[in-house]
Formats: sequence, C-alpha cells, structure tokens
Amino acid sequence: MDFSKDVLRHDEQAIMRLRTLYRQYGYSEFRMSRFEEYELYADNKAFLSSGDIVTFTGASGKLMALRPDVTLSIVKNTKDDGTLKKVYYNENIYRPDGFEFKEQMQVGLECIGEINIEIMGEVLLLAQHSLETLGQPSRLDISHMGFISGLLNNEELTANQQFAILSLVGERNVPELNRLCDEYGISAAFAEKITKLTSLYGAYEDVADQLRSMSINDATEAALDELEALSEVLRKKDSLMEINLDFSIVTDLSYYSGLIFQGYIDGIPTKVLSGGRYDKLMRKFGKRSGAIGFAVYLDLLERHNPTDDMINIALPKGRLGDIAYAMFEKAGYGCPAIYEDNRKLVFESPENGVRYFWVKPSDVPIYVERGAADIGVAGKDILLEYLPDVYELLDLGIGKCRMCVAAEKGVTIESVDRTLRVATKFPNIARNYFEKQGRDIDIIGLNGSIELAPLLGLSDVIVDLVETGKTLLENDLEPTETIVDISARLISNKVSYKFSYDAITKLCKNIAEAL
Repeated sequence: MDFSKDVLRHDEQAIMRLRTLYRQYGYSEFRMSRFEEYELYADNKAFLSSGDIVTFTGASGKLMALRPDVTLSIVKNTKDDGTLKKVYYNENIYRPDGFEFKEQMQVGLECIGEINIEIMGEVLLLAQHSLETLGQPSRLDISHMGFISGLLNNEELTANQQFAILSLVGERNVPELNRLCDEYGISAAFAEKITKLTSLYGAYEDVADQLRSMSINDATEAALDELEALSEVLRKKDSLMEINLDFSIVTDLSYYSGLIFQGYIDGIPTKVLSGGRYDKLMRKFGKRSGAIGFAVYLDLLERHNPTDDMINIALPKGRLGDIAYAMFEKAGYGCPAIYEDNRKLVFESPENGVRYFWVKPSDVPIYVERGAADIGVAGKDILLEYLPDVYELLDLGIGKCRMCVAAEKGVTIESVDRTLRVATKFPNIARNYFEKQGRDIDIIGLNGSIELAPLLGLSDVIVDLVETGKTLLENDLEPTETIVDISARLISNKVSYKFSYDAITKLCKNIAEAL
C-alpha cells in the first residue's frame, strides 16, 4: 500500500521508510515493554545521556522506570548463544528535554554476536542511508575510542584527568587542552598529539598519514588498522559514500570499545543519529558477544531550519561585543551597517558572507547551541556556568578577569567551621569548585550587588568576577582564592562547524592572525 502524505504524519512516514530499509538488510523487529526495573538503569547511568529517570512503584512492590534507553533493554534480553542477532526497533523513550521530561520516538538497530568488519560496514552504510532517507544534505562522522584511549593510557593519568581531557577534546578546545597538559605535567609529545587529534577533521584518506604519525602503541595501531579496513569495505559497498573522521566525538571509555559515530542533517542544530560499538557493555552483562548499533532521534526532525550561505554570528551587547566586532572587522569580516544609528539588532554583509546580531551576553551560548547562530563570542564564565554543547574554538584574549572567592579581610574559608554560606551569580561554578574541596556549602543566589552579602551577614564569602579588585577593596573585601581565569571565547555550533567547515576554519584562522 502506498502511504501518502495525506494519510501519515511526517514522523510516521519516516518510521515506515526506515523500517522498510532495515528489513531489506535482514533485520527483524524487536518489541519490548515500555517499563523496566529501575535497577537496570541505576547500574548503568553512565551509559545514559541523562541520569534523570521517571520511576514508580509497580504492583509487585519493585521500583520500576519508564524506559530512558532502548539498547540496555535489548542487551539484557538478547541470548548470548554465539549467533548473530540483527534487530531494529521503533520505540518511545522518556528523557528530560530542557526542564521537563518528554516522550521521544527512537528508531534504530542493533547487531549482537560476532562483529566483523563487514558487519560494521553494513551498520555504517545503514546509518548513512537512514540520514539520506530523512533529509538532505546529511553527514556521517566517525571516531574511534580505541585510538583515543590508546593515547590516554600511554600516559600516567588518573580517571579524573582522563575525563577532563576527553571533555576538552569533545569541545575542540585546544587552548584549554594545552593549559591542562601543563597543569598535569604531561609530556610535550602527548600534548602535541592530543591537540593535533582534536583539530583533525576529514576523510580517512586525507588524514590517514597524520594519524599514523600520531600512533604510539599497539592499541592505536589496531584502531587505525580497523579504520583502514573499514574504509576499504565502505568503498566497495558504496563508492559515493562520504564519511569524515572527527575525534571530537567522544564518549564514556567504560562502555564503548571502538568505533563510534554520529549523523547530522543540515538545518538541524544537533545530532540526529548516534551509535557505536559497545562490547564493554556486553561484558558488564556477563555476555561474550560483540555489539554495534545506532539510534535515530525522530523528534529532532521537527526543528529543521535550512541554513543559507552566510555565517550567523552572535555578539554580546556592550563593551565586550564592541571589542569583539572590531576584531572581526580587522580580520576581514566587517559589516558597515552595524554602525548605523538605529535600533536594529541584525546586520548583514553579503559581500563578506556574515550576519551579525546583538544578544544579551548570557544568551550567546543558547543561540549558538540551538543553531540560531553558527558562531558567537561568550565569556568563559558563562560557558562554565551553563555548559552549553558547543565547540570552543579560540581564546580571544579579551574581557580578561578572574572568577574568585572573596571575603571580608581576615576571613578565610578554613576559619568557618560550619556550612559555608556562598553568595553568587554563578551557582554551578561555585558548587563545582567547593565540591572538589569536599566542602559543604549553602548557595545563596543573587543577581546584583554581590559584595553586600558578607557585609550584611547574608553570606560568609562570595564567588564573583574580579577585574581590578577595586570594588572589593572599596567594600572592605579581598579575593582569597582564584577559581579560574576568564576571557572571551569564540564558540561554534557543532553541526554548523561540520557543514560550514571551510568557512568557519578560515574565519578562525583570520581571527587568530588578527589577534
């Protein structure tokens, strides 16, 4: 039967097309309950995209959960008998979307059993065809945790240090990576390799030589051998298939053992497909089989907003934005209309391929993360407080100041022998800082005149930005500890970076030269 647009909604049409695609390759449907025992997810929270889970008490008295993930249920309920299981599913999951839980539709597939290069190639091929089924243009990027873990394990790093480095690799944050390597006393050779890997992006054939030059042990060699073999398999399966290597795609080392990948559709500001090989998860369930699969997030298709040829740039209102714009102008991205005496917020320069708009400083990361802006300028304080899912491409070296703990003269954190009361506009930064010290605190959220809090007995200390320290001094306060140095950063939407790679990397190069 031919299901027309008048019969099925857009998402229903997508489901039918994907189901048909997977069946053609011999995948059978896997059905499951929408409920699982909470223990399944509590034991594997690191595998989930969010630790928040909807729970309820079942009729038997057991704590149950609305399913936040499909893969865990399939792994739990699949026999480990040595035969290859090829299954697909379309199921609702329940995850937080912003501040509220939302029922979301996932379509995906899993291969469980003996996983070889041919099977891995088939899964990647189906991931690419899934994207093409949903929208154009699309892109599939791959990474390999075996190569990344091989580099990390060659150094004497703690688990926390590995996590911190992985997080910065995921942000493409080369300036912070260099700083962290210095802080950890890591060898210059490792620092050079990890920053080079972070900046790498392109087809395997184009970056293979660079990757081989970075290989340092059996683990990295094995990962590259697998990528090379996979490239050959994919070329045979579909000579027109384009896949890029992007090692900023990282995930939890305790679950994913090798290939991981993500898919994107131009105009949708975040990944619409995610997958990888998760043999380590199988071992955690006591199973010997290998496993690889992916999920497609159909709800994201509703956010499709096709892009144009111009780079959209979000600038913070105020002095910092003025300085940042002057930097862009010096780099060859001027927009004369921005000087016009009017109340416009959007300014275009088609000849330079840019569109600027002014927004509240704290809103810049939101515009970039959500794809309304391709790039933007945001203070490191805002990035640390809200942790947007963006690339941090450059430290612009402007808007320099410090995030400090400050108190009345003579008062130290150690002198307070009870729960420390902390007044701040940056609750997440303050909480993370004192948690690392093992200090129990009471956060007092304020939006202005933070310096008043200790003077009036509202707090013991404050956490705030300090530029010259003059305001603190005039109010009989002094900085006692520096949490982190702050400056303005050039950030990018992760999907915009991929689809406008040449334009954005050229802009970054020109800005860096202008600095």
